[in-house]
Amino acid sequence: MPRLRQAALVAAALLLVALVGAPLLGLALATSPADLRDGLSQPLVYQALRLSLLTTAISLAVTVLLGTPLAWLAATRHTRWVRAAEVVVQLPAVIPPAVAGIALLLAFGRHGLLGGALARAGLAVPFSTAAVVLAEVFVSCTFYVQAATAAFRQVDRAHAQVARTLRATPWQAFAQVTLPLALPGILAGAAMAWSRALGEFGATLLFAGNLPGRTQTLPLAMYAALESDVRAAQALALVLVAIACITLFAARRFARSASWR
Repeated sequence: MPRLRQAALVAAALLLVALVGAPLLGLALATSPADLRDGLSQPLVYQALRLSLLTTAISLAVTVLLGTPLAWLAATRHTRWVRAAEVVVQLPAVIPPAVAGIALLLAFGRHGLLGGALARAGLAVPFSTAAVVLAEVFVSCTFYVQAATAAFRQVDRAHAQVARTLRATPWQAFAQVTLPLALPGILAGAAMAWSRALGEFGATLLFAGNLPGRTQTLPLAMYAALESDVRAAQALALVLVAIACITLFAARRFARSASWR
C-alpha cells in the first residue's frame, strides 16, 4: 500500500508537470529557427521591445523606491495601519487584470477620482506611456513587497542593534547592515516584479491601449501580430518565455543566497 500511494503521488505530480509543460513544448516545437528569425525581424518587435524595456525599468525603479519602505515597515511594525497597507498592495495579485484596468481608468481617467486634478495640471494619463508604467507598477508591486518583507524578516535584528551601540544612526544601521543582509531576497523580489511587469497585458490594454511605439508592449505586440503574422506572435511568445525562464532562474539563485545567510 505505501508503494501504491507513492506511485499515485508521483503520477499526479507528473500529470501536473505535463499539463504545464505541454503548451510550452508545443510552442517551442511549432517555431522553427527560420520562423523565429523572420518573426523577430518584423518592425513591431523592435518597437515593442524598446518600449517594454523602458517602461519596465521605470516601473521597477518606482516599485523598489516606494515598496522598500513599506516592506521594512511590514517586517518591523505590526500595527493595524501597516497590515491594512500590506493587504491593499497584495490585492492586485488576486484581482483579474481586466478589473485592474478598469480601476486604473476610474482613478486616473479624465473623469476619474484623480483625473480632474491631473487634467488641471495638464496631464492626460490614459492611453499614454505613463499609463503603461502605472499599470505595470500596479500589477507587479505585490511580488516585490512580499519578497522584500520576507527578506527583512529573516534578518536578525541583533545586527542592527550592535551597529547602534557603535554609534550608528538608525538610517546608517539600516543602509549598512540590514539592507545588505536582506539584499538577495530583495533582488529576487525585484526580478519577479520585473518579469510580471514585462508580461502585463490585460490592465495595460484597457488603461493604455495598444498604440504602436507609444503603449504597445511585447505582450500587446504579440496579440496584434496574431491577426497578421503568426510567426511574429510565436517569436514574441518564445522571447517572453525565455526571459521568464532566465528571470525565474535568477530569482531562485537570489532566494538560495538569502537562505544561506
